[in-house]
Amino acid sequence: MQMPLGVKLITFLTQTTMNNIDRFFTSEPAAFAEAYIKYLQLVLGRIDTADIARFIETLLDARRRGATIFFIGNGGSAATSSHFANDLAYGTNDYEQPFRVISLTDNVPVLTALGNDFGYEEIFVRQLRVLGKQGDVLVAISASGNSPNLIKAFDYALSAGIKTVAITAFDGGKMRAMADEGVHVPTEPREYGPAEDAHMVLDHLVGAYLMRYVRAV
Repeated sequence: MQMPLGVKLITFLTQTTMNNIDRFFTSEPAAFAEAYIKYLQLVLGRIDTADIARFIETLLDARRRGATIFFIGNGGSAATSSHFANDLAYGTNDYEQPFRVISLTDNVPVLTALGNDFGYEEIFVRQLRVLGKQGDVLVAISASGNSPNLIKAFDYALSAGIKTVAITAFDGGKMRAMADEGVHVPTEPREYGPAEDAHMVLDHLVGAYLMRYVRAV
């Protein structure tokens, strides 16, 4: 006999630490949708816009210097890294003085070769050792801020004169403490949905600004 939804949820919550999504969950889809949207609005309102402005200035400075901006992340954050690279490099429509942006999540043969031969923790740092140079910028996207392959890439970047930017959530983890700068999305642990939603809003916000900025100056 199949366990009722309510019993399943209670069983799940007794085995894990509750977060806001657990608290406002309801079996009514419309009510859950309303609560989720309201919570996402709250999360977005907590982001420090001064940090966003600083991030934009870092990207503009890299463009002026012809430096490369690298994006890295795992899972949903890997997809956000690819989206960021697309929106900044090509969405800005600037080919005379472009944003030189590469997502190190995009080359599947390279990722699988490095993961297979050296371990998953090495998939970004080894690419960075080949492609990165002093003065470049490394942007790591992570909800937890604790992914070993991102931390390893940050360690290398810090030793190689590559500026680090952490885009994080939850409590920011190790990445937030290590980074030269960052944009933090304050959420409770395991709130991956709102965290990654906010990271994508950041992508579109930054892309929308830069697209118009390069046309105006």
